Amino acid sequence: MSEPPRLSAGYLRWYRFSRNPTAVIGAAIVLICIAATILAPWITPFPNAVKAVVDFRSRHLPPSALHWFGTDDVGRDILTRVIFGYRVSLLLVVVVLGTAVPFGAILGMLAGYYGGWVEIAIMRTTDIALAIPPLVMALAVAAVLSPSLFHSMLAIAILWWTWHARLVYSLARQLRTQEYIEAARMVGAGPLHILFRELLPNCLPPIVVKCSLDAGFVILVGASLSFLGLGIRPPTPDLGTMVATGAAYLPEKWWESVLPGCAILFVALGFNLLGDGLRDVFDVQEVR
Repeated sequence: MSEPPRLSAGYLRWYRFSRNPTAVIGAAIVLICIAATILAPWITPFPNAVKAVVDFRSRHLPPSALHWFGTDDVGRDILTRVIFGYRVSLLLVVVVLGTAVPFGAILGMLAGYYGGWVEIAIMRTTDIALAIPPLVMALAVAAVLSPSLFHSMLAIAILWWTWHARLVYSLARQLRTQEYIEAARMVGAGPLHILFRELLPNCLPPIVVKCSLDAGFVILVGASLSFLGLGIRPPTPDLGTMVATGAAYLPEKWWESVLPGCAILFVALGFNLLGDGLRDVFDVQEVR
């Protein structure tokens, strides 16, 4: 009697993911936002609204069939600017996590694998950095530097590596005593091979989960900087700047601030739902 075919780990994870409503909804929201940013020049109703244009005859129009999100104080279509604003938010996520996560992961692996003075030096530095609130540090850095997208990225990334260093350090400490690590040492594998071919692949699921959860927080911090005037400068559309500009006309012109704020909530919720779903798929018990 033949044995039933064995299912691959990738297929099983996809099956669990597809049966998880939280993960599917989160992934759908994230994909919608990514697709909207890529197709923004073709799907937005008023592409010129992202430029320094003024149409005082259309200013402060409420949501309607022509302007779904209404118009702002100079007559620009808010929906168009929201969709283009997602470009700034998602670019911020890619750059901040793309620089902070590898840096923190490498430091965490080194501290967890080698121990001793390497662990003391890296982890005590991490503890000091963790004691500084990231938003406060981001505000300080952004206030010293001239407001721009690059400086916002730098301000957010400067402390974001710390959580990933702490996470990977805890995982590496647990994994370095596993039998397959000892077997790799016995066959002559070097430290680089053990770190990047043995430890890192086993740390990837928690890292992926944390990255998906962090993406929403990065967007919120970036929007906070822009709300306070320390982010990207007009006329480039940015969600935090739109909320701040529209706040001056509350409550009468509520759509100018509330709808861009709902757009921030929408994308941040998507990343958080996706992270919760991935945590269940990868069976990650705790991510800190």
